[in-house]
Amino acid sequence: MKSKVKTLSFFLKGSKRFFALGIVFVFVQVIFDMVNPKVMGYTVDYIVGDTEGMPGMVLQFVDKLGGRDYVLSRLWLIAIVIILLGIMGAVSRYLFRLFNSLGGENLARRMRNTLFEHILKLPYKWHDINKTGDIIQRCTSDVDMIRNFIQEQLVNLFRMVAMIIFALYFMFRIHVLLSLCACFFILVVVVYSLIFHGKIGAKFEKVDEEEGRLSAVAQENLAGVRVVRAFGREMYERNRFETKNEVYINHWIGMMSLLAKFWTISDFVKHMQTVAILALGSYLTINGKISPGEFVSFIAYNMLIIQPIMELGRVISEMSKSGVSIDRLRYIIESEPEKDAPDAVDFPGYGDIEIKNLKFAYDKTTVLDDVSMTIHKGETIGILGGTGSGKSTLMLLLDSLYELSGGSISINGVDISKIKKSELRKNIGFVLQEPYLFSRSLRDNIKIANDDATEEQLDRAVETASLKRSISKFKDGFDTYVGEKGVTLSGGQKQRAAIAQMLIRKPEIMIFDDSLSAVDAKTDAAIRKGLKEASKDATVIIISHKITTIMGADNIYVFDGGKVAESGRHEELIKHNGIYSRIYDLQKNAQEEE
Repeated sequence: MKSKVKTLSFFLKGSKRFFALGIVFVFVQVIFDMVNPKVMGYTVDYIVGDTEGMPGMVLQFVDKLGGRDYVLSRLWLIAIVIILLGIMGAVSRYLFRLFNSLGGENLARRMRNTLFEHILKLPYKWHDINKTGDIIQRCTSDVDMIRNFIQEQLVNLFRMVAMIIFALYFMFRIHVLLSLCACFFILVVVVYSLIFHGKIGAKFEKVDEEEGRLSAVAQENLAGVRVVRAFGREMYERNRFETKNEVYINHWIGMMSLLAKFWTISDFVKHMQTVAILALGSYLTINGKISPGEFVSFIAYNMLIIQPIMELGRVISEMSKSGVSIDRLRYIIESEPEKDAPDAVDFPGYGDIEIKNLKFAYDKTTVLDDVSMTIHKGETIGILGGTGSGKSTLMLLLDSLYELSGGSISINGVDISKIKKSELRKNIGFVLQEPYLFSRSLRDNIKIANDDATEEQLDRAVETASLKRSISKFKDGFDTYVGEKGVTLSGGQKQRAAIAQMLIRKPEIMIFDDSLSAVDAKTDAAIRKGLKEASKDATVIIISHKITTIMGADNIYVFDGGKVAESGRHEELIKHNGIYSRIYDLQKNAQEEE
């Protein structure tokens, strides 16, 4: 509970002043609401009736209006007083709602901004184990749940408590036994609500988890719609979604059933309280224990506290839901962000890359085992290997996206774990086999690596990437909107856009992870020729399944089962008659057959 309050207090920074003003106007509103029943009671007893003993303050007010007989013949004056009190109460209610809404929106904005900023800082591995749909659901539905609870329930709690306290004060002033009767039913509602508090929380937690799983399925299908269509999996994915949806609905119906029982019994208790007050109050009035005006005032005060009592039960039930949502956001906020080493230094400058006895495993599954290699400054290195041989993982480790299981990687003599991650990644350019393009223009996607790039640099980058001809055919040229994940572009165009994206930044280390797999042989050759000119001063690492792409490299490493099986220049490896030679013969024969 303490950690939940701490988390909530952190998110409330910047919103507290709005909620505080809202609470002030809540109390003002309650005061006006409490005065009205008294005015009605005094009117019945001392103006319409003829009861002696009119309180001095009321007597002075009536005298100022012209005396009892004058007011009795002009009861519209009392009506005006009641209306004015109602207007002032309404103004206070409006200001309460205004400041409360400002506080709620500021709270939601801070939560979203904080969560998004923190998520961007979380390690690459964290994103591997957490589904995108569930993360989105935490940052939307759970944020709204907390905002609504604070804005609609928690701040209203002050109004409810104030109304109950003031109303009970005046009710006890009228008659103690009648007030105790009302308090008994209030106590029943509060105890009953506390009993349901834990049950509702457990149900809502399950509902929230299932909603996250449902969102994850929907997100996966929307992101992979091409694959679903290509393999005719629409019916399978539809059934999968409907199964998840059915589970979610069943949990939600279970929670609604529990809430229905809660509100049904609460309503029953409320009506029983009203009947009990009317019966006992009528008896006391008939027997002269209280005056008719006091009974009218008591009924009015009781009506004022009935709704707050019911809302008090709702606050307790909603507290369970928001508590679950706070825990779900805490999971994100308390996840350890990626950090630099305490003694981290800036990028040490362009130099040799030394990989020594490197080991790495994904969840105890060994991917790289005792890999050692030296990449000299300015060299072009080729890496060849089958699927799952660890070649792409090696590049992710070089970019410090994962922590090493053993061994070391150093650049210019400095271990990468001692280099500031932002500085390291600024000097390493990465082009993936399946590049990710944002829902922006082609220009914005390419310039994402360097916002300050000139048009001349942009033209040079797309020219080297052999993308200029394709762009010239687009109606809007560089301003062509590429859609989510670059859906409007072909696979080859996306890869070339990613190459241009990296070239516009001119990093000192360039990594191409099978990034020419979707282009034809002619375009492949043209890009390699352009890259040779553009990257003549950089260290280039090319990962590919095609030997023609890497055969011109200064050194080639062949990966097999997470180890370096062979290394050397193209001519040397051909003569070695090993894995490289066999792959070369297979690809050569396939080309000849084509």
